[in-house]
Amino acid sequence: MNTAEALWPELAYPHWRDTAVTLHLWTQIVGKIRLALTPWLNHSWQVPLYVTSRGLGTLSIPAAREILEIEFDFIVHRLRVRTSLGAERSLLLAPQPVCEFYGHLMSLLDELGIDVSIHEIPNEVADPIPFSKDDSHRSYDAAAVHAFWRALIQADRIFKEFRTAFLGKASPVHFFWGSFDLAVTRFSGRAAPLHPGGVPGLPDSVTREAYSHEVSSAGFWPGNDVFPMAAFYSYAYPEPAGFRDRAVASGAYYEQSLGEFILPYERVRTAADPDGLVLDFLSTTYEAAAEAGRWDRALLECLPGVAGRVRPM
Repeated sequence: MNTAEALWPELAYPHWRDTAVTLHLWTQIVGKIRLALTPWLNHSWQVPLYVTSRGLGTLSIPAAREILEIEFDFIVHRLRVRTSLGAERSLLLAPQPVCEFYGHLMSLLDELGIDVSIHEIPNEVADPIPFSKDDSHRSYDAAAVHAFWRALIQADRIFKEFRTAFLGKASPVHFFWGSFDLAVTRFSGRAAPLHPGGVPGLPDSVTREAYSHEVSSAGFWPGNDVFPMAAFYSYAYPEPAGFRDRAVASGAYYEQSLGEFILPYERVRTAADPDGLVLDFLSTTYEAAAEAGRWDRALLECLPGVAGRVRPM
């Protein structure tokens, strides 16, 4: 196996666009099950999925007085549903319309005695179709999905390393099924002005709660029809004056149409030191937000963590 290719596989969005759209909708169904059963946590942190050793999973979901877990296994391409009572069901991840995936999954949950209903309209997608009626999105290219997951593994690993150098409030590294991206967020500690809302397919109340405080947020996503290119990104809310004009990592640029800094994935996967380039992008874009926004960096930052070593005081 070519080590570089295994770690940073090719991920050209146009080549797997139909599969990406279908998988996006499948992850929304699973994510909405978690949303329906889990008490609200600040900034919607109760809803994401997480990168696992086999794919993407919910981790534990409260179900009555037991635990439910749902995991996309991108090695053998099955969706696994497990409970703390020892019951397990699965369904094959293969070309099938969203309505069939939805119906099969809800039937499995019913077999397990999990009583749940979800809002069937997808979020943050153009021209949403209720899950139970969507017969048009049905693609599943197993090799492409596996490559996407392999890229997520590297992003997740580097984001977690980056997170260790911050003492202030920071999010977990998590995968938001609405926007279909992996993200990590740092907070200045100050309240933000009320967000204007208007995010397509997302209630304003959710957006405003998510952006209740000042943030510098970074992430990775595979692209979409508006921006058909896999990329790392970084933005600040509210965006401070001068943020977009700051010098950041080599190969990165401020994308006006998106309102954020972009580092194309292709530049990363072909770089001599991909880890170093991504860490430089995360650090320099955070510094741009912190400096322009006048964060108290001396109070919020620390040295990066080292495995097995207590943080020096």
